[in-house]
Order: sequence, then structure tokens, then C-alpha cells
Amino acid sequence: MMRTTPAQLHQNGWRRQAAALVAVTGLVLTMLVALANPAQAASTLGASAAEKGRYFGTAIAAGRMSDSTYIGIANREFNMITAENEMKWDATEPSQNSFSYSRGDQIVNWARNNGKQVRGHALLWHAQMPGWAQNLSGSALRNAAINHVTKVATYYRGKVHSWDVVNEAFADGGSGGRRDSSLQRTGNDWIEAAFRAARAADPGAKLCYNDYNTDGINAKSTGIYNMVRDFKARGVPIDCVGLQSHLGTSIASDYQANIQRFADLGVDVQITELDVQQGSNQANIYQTVTRACLAVARCTGITVWGVRDTDSWRSDNPLLFDGSGNKKAAYTSVLNALNAGSGGGGDGGSTSIDTGAWYVLVNRNSGKALDVYNLATNDGARITQWSRNNGNQQQWQFTSSGDGYYEIRSRLSGKNLDVSGRSTADGGAIVQWTDNNGANQQWRATITNGYATLISRHSGKALEVQGASTADGANIVQYTSWNGANQQWQLVRVG
Repeated sequence: MMRTTPAQLHQNGWRRQAAALVAVTGLVLTMLVALANPAQAASTLGASAAEKGRYFGTAIAAGRMSDSTYIGIANREFNMITAENEMKWDATEPSQNSFSYSRGDQIVNWARNNGKQVRGHALLWHAQMPGWAQNLSGSALRNAAINHVTKVATYYRGKVHSWDVVNEAFADGGSGGRRDSSLQRTGNDWIEAAFRAARAADPGAKLCYNDYNTDGINAKSTGIYNMVRDFKARGVPIDCVGLQSHLGTSIASDYQANIQRFADLGVDVQITELDVQQGSNQANIYQTVTRACLAVARCTGITVWGVRDTDSWRSDNPLLFDGSGNKKAAYTSVLNALNAGSGGGGDGGSTSIDTGAWYVLVNRNSGKALDVYNLATNDGARITQWSRNNGNQQQWQFTSSGDGYYEIRSRLSGKNLDVSGRSTADGGAIVQWTDNNGANQQWRATITNGYATLISRHSGKALEVQGASTADGANIVQYTSWNGANQQWQLVRVG
């Protein structure tokens, strides 16, 4: 987009009039095209979920990736990938302190190379422990477990959207208590210790507790609820709860209410391993789960546990595609629910700033989110816009620096929005940089009608999408404030 600078105003009046005429003509043409070509509903699960600020994912196995039908469906339909087994303890540390990442890397690299995000599953679980770990107990096991968390989360730092830090640590039945396991016998604080180690290893990843038979409000889910509430009260780092949702022929009537009560604790909820027994109610249950997630702003995504029925760990045809890769009625019910969904009522722009919250900054002109390009964590990494996916690289926290200015910190990297090289020029690049309390890292936010303008304390210029681009990857720069839509940002609270 061409703009007239103050220095050119005296000689470019006629150009401004011509530009205005062109702009009006373009607007009319755009409106005519829009009327002739109404917006089409998204045709894949991942695309539709992304429009609602969520993800829709699947679990894949490295050994099936050579199957063209299998990997083709995964690539076309899903925007979040979980490794079925390749990132578990027995796979990544088969011998003590000797790590093997090749199979996990195969999945992670494929996902990221195809524009998808990754859920890490799972750092600690009483099942699928390597034989050497099964032979440990007490402090030796505790030390080995924390070392495992640290090493694996560090290795995948910056590549994983969310980690199931601990999996299935609560007992079935009516006690609401912990499962007896060798990990539990190292001391009741083992889950807390694992979460603290995971946060230290990868500050940008969302840290989740994951379990099954927790779909409704029952003794087991309430036990987990009480643990999460305690963790939040004491500052133990936990960002999300995973509800596996391995379902039969019915679904708990309080499924959505259960999601909501966890969200009300200040954590995200992810449906992590969804599958539903085939039968007359399968499509309806899938639709109910999807609608419930969309109805709660902090339910950030759904993962189905496998691609085709023949890929499932279950024998009751529980997935969205049949063994030949054909879409089932359950698929259609999910896609229709996603396309009809509103995004959970949590997508309105905030009218004030909460320094304890995390926000996605959505540009008014392009509808895309402020994004750390390519999940970078280094100083100087460029800031761009990208289609909204609510990933950590798109989440930002405002920290007051006084006098109405804020530092804006990336959840992924922990670094601040920064005017590169302390430039005062129009077009000065915006990057991320380690907090240095500089004026080039401080921004004044003025919110009008749900949109914020962010002005650099150092240069007095506004944060904008360069050239009013609408493309993924377009650069974020500073420019003299002119109240353009590409300088306006909707602050969507996501955490």
C-alpha cells in the first residue's frame, strides 16, 4: 500500500486525490466480487477449526507414514499432530541417559514442514516406561524421571505446542486419588516436580495433565480438578488439562460443564485422544464433543486418536475415516459443527489490558495474528503476521513499564517486541529481543472500539503490517501513526 509521507504533502496533493479515486473504485470492485462469490465454508477439519481460533488434530505413527492414503489424509485434514508412541519414555530413552529421537523427529519434522503444530505425548507415564526405569525406585527413579523430562523437553524446545507432562496418574473408581505406581511412590510431589522441570526446559510450551474417564464430572475428574486448583493457587506451572475422551455409545450430559469448570480455573482444555464407538450414536457424539469445545473459549482444540478405523488401537471402528480412507457420517457431523460454530464467544477484542492474561493480537486489515516467525526463540528473530492458530508463538503478555507503557512478551520465547537497532525510521523492523528495559521495547496501547494502536515509546511510531499486506509471513514494522486498519490490533484474550 502506497502512503504519502509528511515531507511529500506539499507536492503530492493531486496524487492523493488520484489514489483516493483508485481506492474507491477498488472497493466497489471488491464488493462486487464478494457479492458474486460469497464466502465458502471451510472444507477440511483443520481449516475450519483454525477459523474459530482452534486446532483439529490427529495422532500418527511413524511406521504408517509411507502409506500414501494415510499420510495424505493427515496432511489434508489436520493442523495438529501427536506422535502415538514415538515420544514416550521407552522410545526416547531406551537406555538410561542415552536418548533416541529419530522416530519422534520423523513425525515432528514432517508436521512442521507441512505447516502443522505438534503435541508432545507424553513425558511421564507409569506405562511404557523403559525396562531400566521399571527396575528403579525411590530417589533413583525420581532423579531419572526429572532428568528425562528435562532432556526431552529441552531437545524439542520451540518445536512443541503442548506437552502431556504427566499422563494417567489418577486412579479409576470413586476415590478421586492418585494411582499407585512406582512414580507415585517416589513422593506425592512428583507431578509438581515434573511440571516445574518441564517449564524450566521449555518455557514456551503449554504444559498439560492428561487422563481418561474424566469426560464428565465424577470422582476422578474432580480429583484432577482439585490438583489443578492447588497448582494454580501455589504457582505450579500448569497451562492445560487434557481430556482423552475415549467414548462408547453415550456421552456424559455434563461434558461441556466439565470443560467449563476446568477453564474457570484459568487453564486451557484440550480434547486429546478422541474416539467414539461405531453405532447409531457415533456421529451425534462426535458433534456433541465438537460443539462443547466450541462453546468454551478456553477449549483450544481437539485431537482424534488415529486417522482411519484400521489405524485405531480399538476394534470398534471409532474414527472419522473408514479403513479405505472414506469420510464417515461422523466426519460430516464434525465438519458441520465446526463450520456452524462461533468460536466460543471468547473472540471479542478486549477493551482493557490485563497484565496477567495472554492475548493473540489480530490485525484489523488482514485478520491475521502477530506471530514469531518459524517458532524462533533467538534474539533478533523477525515478527510477522500469520493465519491465527493460537499457538504460543502467537500469544503475548503485556507487562506494565509505567506511564501507560507496556513491554509485550512472547509466550514462546519469553522475549519482548523490540524496534530493531533502536530505529526511529518509518519501516523500522520489529523483532524479538531479550528484555533490556529499553524504550524501544515499550509500547503505549490506545484501545478504541475494540482495536488497539500500539505506539513505540522510543520512536513514537505505530506497530503495523508493512504495506497493509494480507499475506502470511508479511513483516511487522513501525510507521508514522495514520490510523490505518493495518495499524489496529484486536486483543483476543486466550489465557
